Amino acid sequence: MNTTDSATFGRPGPGEHAEYYGRYTRLVPDGDLVEILERQMEETAAFLRGIPARLHDHRYAEGKWSIKEVIGHLGDTERIFAYRALRIGRGDTTPLPGFDENAYVADARFAEQEYAHLVEDFIAVRRATVSLLRSFDAEEAARVGEASGWPVSARALAAIMAGHVIHHTAILRERYLGAS
Repeated sequence: MNTTDSATFGRPGPGEHAEYYGRYTRLVPDGDLVEILERQMEETAAFLRGIPARLHDHRYAEGKWSIKEVIGHLGDTERIFAYRALRIGRGDTTPLPGFDENAYVADARFAEQEYAHLVEDFIAVRRATVSLLRSFDAEEAARVGEASGWPVSARALAAIMAGHVIHHTAILRERYLGAS
């Protein structure tokens, strides 16, 4: 059952996320965030599948993540943000901890994984995210909890996830593929 409408998952308002996340939410076009996430899943999958195999382990500079690691990071981060949205949307008021994305990437062994698996994993995680968010009504989407010491709403987490992918695909296009 789809209980969302465009007002449910529109742009988050002031105070719905830490200012840091504005770097992502400002990238997201106006519209229903769940629909944006769904469209973005298909567009991102097509883009990632089009990256030549010779570049999958490419790093644009010393110490930067490889393309495989960026894709793995997208999946891991989406899992965490979706989990936060689940907890907050369902009314759990327990403060949620932050996470160190660099430590996650360092311990994940993404370089050892098949590229196609990493892409399919991102798609699977995004499908689960969309399914979760479609189950929220307006009240659940607007609920505010705490993550990483800051207030955040379930709706803001949807915008953050969309913007996070926009941010990283732009970096892939500009710094990784532009330099190939």
